[in-house]
Parts: sequence; C-alpha cells; structure tokens
Amino acid sequence: LSGGVSGALLPALEPVGFAALSSAFAAAFIVFKVRESQRDQDLSVTGTIGGLLVFALGAYAVVGDMRVAAAAGVTLTGLLAFKYALHDWLDKLTWKELRSALLILAATAIALPLLPAGALDPWGLLFPRELWMLTIMVASASFAGYVAVRVLGDKVGVMAGAATGAMVSSTVVTAELGRRVQAGESAPAIAAAAASLAAAVSISRVGLFVAAVAPTALARTAPALVAAIAVFLIGAWLVGRRSTGQPNAPVALRSPLDLGSVARFALLLGAVIGIGRFLTDAFGQAGLFPFAAIAGAADVDAVTLALSSLLRGDLSPGTGAIAIMIAVAANTFAKGGIATASGGWRYGALYLVIAALAAGAAAIAWYLASTWIETMFSNQTSLAGADLRPVTVDVFDVAGRRVAGLVDESLPGGRYRVSWDRRDERAEPVSAGVYFLRMRAGDVTQVRKIVVIR
Repeated sequence: LSGGVSGALLPALEPVGFAALSSAFAAAFIVFKVRESQRDQDLSVTGTIGGLLVFALGAYAVVGDMRVAAAAGVTLTGLLAFKYALHDWLDKLTWKELRSALLILAATAIALPLLPAGALDPWGLLFPRELWMLTIMVASASFAGYVAVRVLGDKVGVMAGAATGAMVSSTVVTAELGRRVQAGESAPAIAAAAASLAAAVSISRVGLFVAAVAPTALARTAPALVAAIAVFLIGAWLVGRRSTGQPNAPVALRSPLDLGSVARFALLLGAVIGIGRFLTDAFGQAGLFPFAAIAGAADVDAVTLALSSLLRGDLSPGTGAIAIMIAVAANTFAKGGIATASGGWRYGALYLVIAALAAGAAAIAWYLASTWIETMFSNQTSLAGADLRPVTVDVFDVAGRRVAGLVDESLPGGRYRVSWDRRDERAEPVSAGVYFLRMRAGDVTQVRKIVVIR
C-alpha cells in the first residue's frame, strides 16, 4: 500500500521527492526489522528484502505495468512461502560449489561480450564466443541435475536417483550402478532398469540441445530420438517394476560448474568442433561419420553441440542429423560396455538388450520419417512443375569467405525482394567494410558490391 501511494504521488513529488519518500520508508522499515531481529534473535534478512520488494512492486504497479508487478508479486510470494525449504536446500550445497557457479556466471556476463565473435585461428575452426556459450549451456543444464541430486540425496529410490544423476552424467550413473551390483547393494535387474532410465534422460538432453542450437536437424532426428526414449522407458519399467522402494545411496558426482570441469569441457568441445570442421573441409561431410562414432562414445553432448555448430555453417541438415544419431548410438552402446565391465555380464546384458531394442526402434522411426520427408518434398516439387530453378543468394567478404546465406531454395520465375540485416550466420553484427552479394539462379550469376558503414 505504501509503495502504491508513493507511486501515485510521483507526478506531484517529482523524481527527487519520490526518491526521498522511498528512502525514508526503507530506512524506517530496516530499523524496525533490525530491532525485531534483535528481540527474536533471528539473523535472517529475507523478510527485510521481501518488504522492500513489496514496496517497489506497489509503486511499479501504479507507474508501470500492473501485469508485470502482479506476476513478480506472485513469484515473490511463492519464494517466501518456501523460504525454509529453500534454506534447507541451500544448506546442502557447499560454499565452494556456490562460489564456482557464481564465478562462472560472472565471467560469462562480463567476459562474453569481450570475446571475439569471429574465428580465433586463420583456418576458421574455433569461435571463442560460440564455444563459451555452448559450454555454459551444457554446464548449466548439468548443474540443475547436480543440485537435484544434492538436495534429494538418499531420500529417493534407485530410479529417481538415476534420472536426476543422468542430468549430470549418465556415464557416471551407469558405472556407479555397476559398482553397487558388484558390492551386492543392488540387483542386476534393478541396476539395468535404472541405467536404461538414465539413458532415456541422456537422449532427451540431446534432443533439447538439437532443438535449442540446431533446429534445422530436429525434424530428422526427433522421431528416432523419441522412439529410443520410449523403448528405454518401457524397458526400465518392465525390468524394474518390482524394485520400487529400494533405498538409494547418492551418486558421487562433481559440480558441473566447477572451474576445472568447465575448462575441461570447453577444451573437449573446442577440440571436437575444430576436428569436425577440419574433417569436413578435408574429406567432405561424410568424413564426420567415423569421427562422430569415436568421439560420441566418449561424450555425446560435446559431439551433438559440435555438429549443431557445423549445421549453422555449410553442413547439410541431413548429414548432420545422421552424424548426431551415430554419436548417440555409439554412446549408448559404449555405456553397455561400461555396465558389463563395472557390474558383471548380467547387468550389462540386460542393459544391452534394452539398448538394442531402442536402437532398432530408432532405426525404424528414422526410415519412416525420412521416407515421409522425401515424399513431402517430391510432392512439392511436382506441383511446381518445370518452372522451378535453384536460387542461392550469399554474402562474401573481401577474402572470399561466405559471411551469410540469405536464400537457398528452388523458386519459380518472378520478382523477389531479399534483405540483409548486416549479421553473419551466427547472428553477430559484421564489421564495417566491403562485402559482395552473389546471386545464382540456374545458369545465371550476378555479383553486387555492398559497403557496410558503422
């Protein structure tokens, strides 16, 4: 109410008077909360911050957008309602883990705008800003799962523990389940079901990364990924349906936002992206397939993000989608080998049977989806008839490197308007200078010079 009244008086008080009134309220409220905390011997400042935010939201509801203020107020009320639960969750995280997360996020907010958007090397293999963004995206997703594992601890069963742990590393979860089988802490069937659930979570992560970073390949990969996830979930339920209620020991995981972990993943991702671009230039796009199989067995996230980065360049969506699926398959069966080595043949065999069924379902879904896509495009082509001709419009710099692709499709004869927003293929603003616009329509090629002034 006080904030709303202050906001309503803003036209009469003007900014200086409003600031003085707000400062007076804040000072009086803080003094009151300090005396209250001394009396109750309560050092929490949550109530103080909440009260000041309520005052600010009341003023903003009058002078700004009431809907935004209402949404923020509901969010604040929810956070205050779960205050003690949030305190309990934070107590389970160490200061070292929180400090690492804050350092990484601060470095991202401060250093990211300073990183060069273009290639760091003369061969155009590594792009520092893109590399750091992809690294932080994966580390943040993994950190959410890590927090869930630390918060839940041993309060959940084997299945829920494997699912949350897989958000950080399904490979570590698979190996840990094998150790428990060897130690007699878990039955092979239960461990295999939990490992299958972890594999489903891992494949789901791949789908989310493709959707976020390379949506052009999503239509080709989504049916196969969904089929594999469904088989893994069904297999986990069939094999582990008698295992409900078994206690679970927390998986030993390292914080994904630890400085060392982030640096190692950044180096791995940079190496995978660089090697992928080199193989594409040296051996063509098909050269990525064996590399995806080998690198995917070690880290499917890094390979997926590397291929997604290449898809935003010259890599065709079809080739990129095949390479992503090869990496997923290699990683899935590599975890079968880890399961056998760590937990014995029965644990490994049960997991590999479910993995083989998932791979078969993914292959069938891939074939059906590919057939449908080819049929759809062939029907579209036949409807257009012989009037269609391939048209490409690209922008090049003075060194002959392609900066942006504006048009790449088959079009009927006619007049078209094409605009360029002076950004490259990574949506980064280009520097000032001379560029060349090349248009190809069938056998006709035209080139125009463009001067960008900043």
